[in-house]
Amino acid sequence: MKKRFEFPYPYVIKTMDKYFGIQSFSLQKKKSAVQERYTQKKVSKKKNLSILIATFWDYPHTGGLSNYITALSEGLRKQGHHVDIISPNQFSKSRVEKMREVVVPQLKNFFKTRYGSYNNTIVKNHRNMYIYERMLLENINFKKYDIFHAQDLFTANILGRINERYGKKMLFTPHGMYTFNRLKFGIFKKGSLEEFYHTALERKAIEFADHLIILSDSFRRPLIQLEAKQKNMTTVLTGIDYPDKYRTENTSSAHKKIVITCVARLGPRKGHNILLDALSQMERKYTDNVKLLIVGDGEMRHTLEEQVNNLNLSMVEFLGERDDVPDILSKTDIFVLPTLNDSLPISIIEAMHSGICVISTPSGGIPELVNHSKTGILVEAGDANKLARALKYVIGNQQAREQLGKNARKFAKKYLTRETMIANIEQIYKKCLDEEGFYES
Repeated sequence: MKKRFEFPYPYVIKTMDKYFGIQSFSLQKKKSAVQERYTQKKVSKKKNLSILIATFWDYPHTGGLSNYITALSEGLRKQGHHVDIISPNQFSKSRVEKMREVVVPQLKNFFKTRYGSYNNTIVKNHRNMYIYERMLLENINFKKYDIFHAQDLFTANILGRINERYGKKMLFTPHGMYTFNRLKFGIFKKGSLEEFYHTALERKAIEFADHLIILSDSFRRPLIQLEAKQKNMTTVLTGIDYPDKYRTENTSSAHKKIVITCVARLGPRKGHNILLDALSQMERKYTDNVKLLIVGDGEMRHTLEEQVNNLNLSMVEFLGERDDVPDILSKTDIFVLPTLNDSLPISIIEAMHSGICVISTPSGGIPELVNHSKTGILVEAGDANKLARALKYVIGNQQAREQLGKNARKFAKKYLTRETMIANIEQIYKKCLDEEGFYES
């Protein structure tokens, strides 16, 4: 007898049914050991914790999320906690491929039967979530952990479902507002099925989480719109371990070119084209004395290289992916991130620790790092004219440029260290466990 297909994440179907205007009917729900919830034993408050950090994306990789996970895990381990990091690329590719061959036709058939068609984006996402969940269940001993810490809305849904059995404390750190950003940049259309589907997952991720650790206060409003509670959110600014040896030594002089550096993935949201436009507007007395280093790679590289050629910007150099960013920053005078959309960029935090004058935009949580005219300069996102004016000001005013860098470093050393971040997150973990009576009185 053929086994009936059990639809994964059935709660999104209610949303999709509403979108298609059909009456919801019940889905088969897997009756398993989900009913059996494990109870945690009370322990001494001195006990070191066992923590599972999970991400839906490959780890490690180049980018802010991977850097955050590394800083978080290393910092927690330094405090004596046991930390495991789990990501999809850790599992057997052949096993995953075999599961895809089975799951994809079942998902497509389910959607076609229920709605008359299927959406490729949703099929792909549902497939990835379901397979990741199955691989976790087959390979991870969840009983040994005290804390689950999801780093994205998808893993929060996966761990949330698994946690119905284990009853662990679950934390969720969103590194971006997934649906909102895709609507903003036209990846999803307003009112589309993709918007309904992903919004349902975001709401459920919040519901599953005992507490949200957010990267900046800029997350609060959109999360509240998704029914998060203020009392269940704590802002913890990202901190990094940044050696003093990479501190910028300001040695600007008439015979030395001023080095401007931009560290970011070469994607359309990072605003590299705005920076190049700004340079093209500046008088030669400024541009003849500067060198722009663009660090990173991505789908926009060819387009940006063409723009450099068309604008005759001979001072621009593309360095590609580099593993010596701190060393590059130590030889930098001005750091520019003209981003159109961001959360809390690690590259800005690195630049501040280096003592560099930072110019960026008031996107996401950047204003919580860069206090305009005190620890850097903020210009309106997408405005090449204002960016050009800011660049000319700091290029032509060495004293102001160096003072902004000194102020930035002072702020970073006080608020943006790994030790500060870990202490704050550790406190949240223990508070959540204490509320549940995890510790002995």
